[in-house]
Amino acid sequence: MIETSEQAAKLILERLEKDFSRHSRTIYQMLIVRDRFDEVYNFFLEIKPKDRREKSIPLHTLDNYELTYLEAVINALRQQTQITMQFKGFEGLIWPQAQTRIAKG
Repeated sequence: MIETSEQAAKLILERLEKDFSRHSRTIYQMLIVRDRFDEVYNFFLEIKPKDRREKSIPLHTLDNYELTYLEAVINALRQQTQITMQFKGFEGLIWPQAQTRIAKG
C-alpha cells in the first residue's frame, strides 16, 4: 500500500502524542534522519530530561525517498504541531517546493 503524505503525517502525530508527556525541565524534539544507504527517512522523538539520560523513540520510516514527498509530510506535520524538528544528513540539500535550504533546526 502506498502511503500518502497526509497518512504518514497522521501516523507520526499519533505516535508522537502517545510518548509526548510534557514533563517539566524536559526537552522534546523530533529528529528526521536521512538514511542514504537504505534510501529512507526515519523519524524519532528525542526526549532530553534534565540530569537524566536522553531517550530516542522511533516514530516512523518513510520508504518514499523523494524530497518532494518528505517536504509534504513535514508541511503537514508543521500544521499540526509546533515541536522543534532537527534534520540530520541533509547538509547542502534544498526543499524542492520552498526552494530553501534544509536547516538543522
